[in-house]
Amino acid sequence: MGDLAASLRSELDRYSPGEKLPSSRALVERFRVSPVTVSRALAALVAEGLVVTRPGAGAFRAAGTGPSPHARGDTSWQEVALSADASADQAPRSVDAGGVLTTLEAPPQGVIELNGGYLPPGLQPERALAAALARAGRRPGAWGRPPVDGVAELRGWFAREIGGPSGIVAPSDVLITSGGQSALTTALRALAPPGGAVLVESPTYPGMLAVAHASGLRPVPVPVDTDGVRPELLAEAFRASGARVFVCQPLFQNPTGAVLARERRAEVLRVAREAGAFVVEDDFARHLAHEDAGPLPAALCADDPDGVVVHIRSLTKITSPSLRVGALAARGPALERLRAIQIVDSFFVPRPLQEAALELVGAPAWGRHLRTVAAELRARRQVMLGALAGELPGLPLRHAPRGGYHLWLRLPGGTDEHALAAAALRAGVAVAPGHPYFAAESPAPHLRLTFAPAAGENEITEGVRRLRNACDGLGITG
Repeated sequence: MGDLAASLRSELDRYSPGEKLPSSRALVERFRVSPVTVSRALAALVAEGLVVTRPGAGAFRAAGTGPSPHARGDTSWQEVALSADASADQAPRSVDAGGVLTTLEAPPQGVIELNGGYLPPGLQPERALAAALARAGRRPGAWGRPPVDGVAELRGWFAREIGGPSGIVAPSDVLITSGGQSALTTALRALAPPGGAVLVESPTYPGMLAVAHASGLRPVPVPVDTDGVRPELLAEAFRASGARVFVCQPLFQNPTGAVLARERRAEVLRVAREAGAFVVEDDFARHLAHEDAGPLPAALCADDPDGVVVHIRSLTKITSPSLRVGALAARGPALERLRAIQIVDSFFVPRPLQEAALELVGAPAWGRHLRTVAAELRARRQVMLGALAGELPGLPLRHAPRGGYHLWLRLPGGTDEHALAAAALRAGVAVAPGHPYFAAESPAPHLRLTFAPAAGENEITEGVRRLRNACDGLGITG
């Protein structure tokens, strides 16, 4: 409690006297503490005269706290300015990054991470990355101005990776981006009309929903089952919404792990063509297949000669959070618009980073790294499945994907996901509640558990045991 109170105290200068502080729920998610800890920290600040609370309204900086050397003016006018662009039938634009921060921020010391979005340091190819960066820094022209579309050799590598043996994707179809999230932002800004609808899988990656909201778009959910998105519901969503973009993850979808069934692939493309719409294919898990995954289906864009599919691929998930290098592949006028928006937004991806990525994927260590991760993810998946079967046999798991690194658990009806996540955090394990993965109301409470970020298999087992203790404390039958 003391650490939280100190953090809040140090941030008070960001708020004008009388300005509202973040909600208790926001503080719980940001600092990964329990609601009780938040209440006690706020109570300490109230006792010091720094904060006042108003039942039903929240906590506010006390009016009499006085100016500080870093005091700022009255920012309350911004509430009007930030809402003024909303039309009569459109809500004010707001962006909630809480679901994304869950996977980006490291948990407090001693807490086992079963909610993160990256490989742990022990599985990242740190030595190979260091060697690649050193070699890249010595390349002629490495520190000069790169081509705005990306280094030609790296574009060629991505084209071969995305298009496969068919060669349907040419290097000229590829733009190098600052990771997958940046590519997704560029794609939505380029392809969806301002204020319009964009179709998304339900559930889906919270970062996708955040991008849509930040771009002023309206996400419309299309349900996913174990075989991926349902084409008949996709067609109905296009008709009902007038959307011109559908964003999907056909391979090891986040969070369900679903792989789009073979018989649905052609249907999804047909439905999009008939709607005159684009399919944005986020192929984030291509390099996260497990050792027992078997042959993977080709990317959707490999079956699409007409430019319906805009493909996104990134090296970040399989390497390091800091190697933010990815690619967009598209054809026709859409490619030119994507290119123009990326140039306006960021000019280009730093050349040393591109050269380092090229060195990495061209080194013998790259293949070894992929094989190591594939074997480790399979082993970790089995450990988590075994732990869940032993500790929480009552929580149904509809699908155990052989790619990615997450499991999607449905909780008993009426379960408070946020209360469970907070209880789990008190028990020493960080998990992700399911609500942020839905564009609309959730049909049932869920948890997403990830088995990659933990330091090792023992931590996975211990993390599930701690989760069971949290469930027991809330009377959740598992």
